[in-house]
Amino acid sequence: MDARLELSEAAAEGLVGTVDEPAVVDAAPSPQAGAAHDARAVEIAGLRRVVAAILVLHLIAAIYFAKDLILPLVLGVLLALTFSPQVRATVRAGAPTALAAGTCVCLLGGGAVALIFSLSDRVSELAAEAPRLGFLLRQKLAQLSASVEAVKNASEEVEKIADAALSSGEPTVVVAQPGMLGAAIGNLAGGATTLAVAFILALFILAAGRGVHAKLLRAFPTFREKRNVLETVYEIEIRISRYLFTITLINAGLGVAIFLAFFAVGMPYAYLWGIGAFLLNFIPFIGTAIGTATAAAVSIVTFDSIGYALLAPLAYLALGSLEGQVVTPSILGRRLELSAISVLVSLIFWTWAWGVAGALLAVPLLVLVKAVADRIDALQTLSLLLSAEPASPDP
Repeated sequence: MDARLELSEAAAEGLVGTVDEPAVVDAAPSPQAGAAHDARAVEIAGLRRVVAAILVLHLIAAIYFAKDLILPLVLGVLLALTFSPQVRATVRAGAPTALAAGTCVCLLGGGAVALIFSLSDRVSELAAEAPRLGFLLRQKLAQLSASVEAVKNASEEVEKIADAALSSGEPTVVVAQPGMLGAAIGNLAGGATTLAVAFILALFILAAGRGVHAKLLRAFPTFREKRNVLETVYEIEIRISRYLFTITLINAGLGVAIFLAFFAVGMPYAYLWGIGAFLLNFIPFIGTAIGTATAAAVSIVTFDSIGYALLAPLAYLALGSLEGQVVTPSILGRRLELSAISVLVSLIFWTWAWGVAGALLAVPLLVLVKAVADRIDALQTLSLLLSAEPASPDP
């Protein structure tokens, strides 16, 4: 319905034609000319493959080395695609486009800022206590690992060599490493800048409204191409919006469950564990593993009994497995339709390219690529590779 309304308005403005361009029928070529044409077509196809491979390599290099430039742009576009259906619905209800876009972005940005400020003090405390917790953890696990003593002896030998070098008066070079708290503050500042740029870009895209669609339609000459492009854009918006809203609600439910379980067993900062579980669950496959391992380390340091200390990580693992194996597949299985291999490859690539931010964006970007590939005939092979395997193969 939105696509038809958009095309009707575009036709009224003279942006869309009413008929397709007539097809041109060429005369049948001679056999000799046909053979030469086929050989040239094969040569051109080979050159196109080489050029495509070179472009892909350059794109990968640009993604890796231009992270600071590309990441906020990609995040802003994803935010705009996510909230475009809601903004259009608000505009159809009678609200101005700029007001609807500004309200949406301000609510999202305000919520993010409030969450960051409410957690900043606790996160700083945990970052400052991390070395002490690590020392206590090593002490408690010393009797379980015979290699700890060997590592300790080796470190003492290195210290003796260093002391001997200092006492002999030989010049030495000491490289000061940044502290964990300083590194965390630097990463937090960079993340805040990325979010600010992404929110501003999303605001401008949403405020532009149908002007972006109108400019996009002008680039295509025929009515059929315009219709396909507009339908593709709307389908991408709907897929991205449904996926992100649904997975956010699922992760929020998991965070609440983790908070209640950890509060029941007496884990410190139970609400921080709930928020951490909410964020980690955006990372497929390894999010639950990271949360379980971290919970096990803190629990062993916190509680005296090893048996009681295992309650928290086991609860995290059980709830995370229940969400990953039962809840999410039953809700998102038909909507997502992505193979596990494609999700894993996307996770590995984007984590390598952009770190934690890439791990969080791996599946949304894969959903975006899948939606585009489904609508373009030349990318049907890619769409097939990204799709989940059917339950039973066709005869």
